[in-house]
Amino acid sequence: MKGYSTREVAKLLGLSEGELRGFVRAGFLVPERGPGRQLRFSFQDIVFLRTARGLMAARVAPRRIRLALKRLREQLPEGKPLTGVRVAVEDGRIVVEDGARRWQPESGQILLNFGVADLARKVAPMVRRAFREAQQEGPDFSAEDWYTWGCELEPGSPEQAREAYQRALSLDPGHADAHVNLGRLLHESGEPASAEPHYRRALVARPDDAIAAFNLGVALEDLGRIEKALEAYERAVAIDPENADAHFNAASLAERLGQAALALRHLRIYRKLTRP
Repeated sequence: MKGYSTREVAKLLGLSEGELRGFVRAGFLVPERGPGRQLRFSFQDIVFLRTARGLMAARVAPRRIRLALKRLREQLPEGKPLTGVRVAVEDGRIVVEDGARRWQPESGQILLNFGVADLARKVAPMVRRAFREAQQEGPDFSAEDWYTWGCELEPGSPEQAREAYQRALSLDPGHADAHVNLGRLLHESGEPASAEPHYRRALVARPDDAIAAFNLGVALEDLGRIEKALEAYERAVAIDPENADAHFNAASLAERLGQAALALRHLRIYRKLTRP
């Protein structure tokens, strides 16, 4: 039967069946009905329920949660699942983050992280100056030196950080950490296609790198290559069986590919890993 039963979803999310029906009565979602009017939940329903439960645990009023999730459904680009964003509560505000931007779903207002942004802006000139001085004093940097400078430059000067990682890789094409960090910077700047080969090269250099495997999955998912993304998430959990996010993302893609048994298996593992 299509979808998940009330009992299955309640068990996955650690709720009673009564609590789950309460979420439905409160209007957080409108699941489909199966034979005998039984509730049948989609994977996206499970994602929204998990998010709603987290917001309620943060003492957000149900009315605000309903509004925020309704608006969020409308604001997400077509085809982008809720698994691709992070929903949190900051100073009483519901905030959504997708890696490239932060906003309040209730109002649609874009948010800037002024604390981090201001600090990075203030520190950036000092780091760049120190970097120039270091280059003058010791131009014969090793790959590890360039990598270290890349890490220092990232917060305030990501473009220079990318250059530093590229220089590290020109000296040591197998520097896994430089590949992962450069891939992440490219990915965060909206270039998942450019990030993909760096994640793959990191995995060639270090096959047991769970972060590279997970990041590769996210990049492939952003590129619409769902089957390959699922393979990458499967690899990530094979390396690190306790990677809850990889299990959850794998479940999402398995559901989209019609692999219900695989989706359920990953969801069960996710539930075990995140159980309080």
